[in-house]
Amino acid sequence: MAVLITDSCINCDACIEECPATAIVSADESPLENGEYTYVKPEKCIECVDAAVPKCADVCPTEDCIVWDMPYIAEYNDYFVFSDRYVIREHKKKGLMSPDVNPMPWRESIPMEQREMNVSVGQTLKLYN
Repeated sequence: MAVLITDSCINCDACIEECPATAIVSADESPLENGEYTYVKPEKCIECVDAAVPKCADVCPTEDCIVWDMPYIAEYNDYFVFSDRYVIREHKKKGLMSPDVNPMPWRESIPMEQREMNVSVGQTLKLYN
């Protein structure tokens, strides 16, 4: 994982169809108890590491709506598992699909400071690519 959709989302759902990992769901399908806007499942997000820009951010009509979050790797397991931002999917056989169990690819070129501050994907990619 590494992208997060903020509360500036207008729920247009343009990003849902573009996500190659099917990691994005509408507000109605959000696993959050009071999900009000489009949600990214961190256990599925691949940051579109094989593309120049994450596809969700490329089609989003709302500037700065999609921001970087921490990488979905074991080092940040507690961050994701105990966060009120996320509800991690539970697999019938494998259990909780936490970063310890299911780490995801991430853009190492994005500085951790930018991720910690949830800097806009578009803004950061202009600086580092």
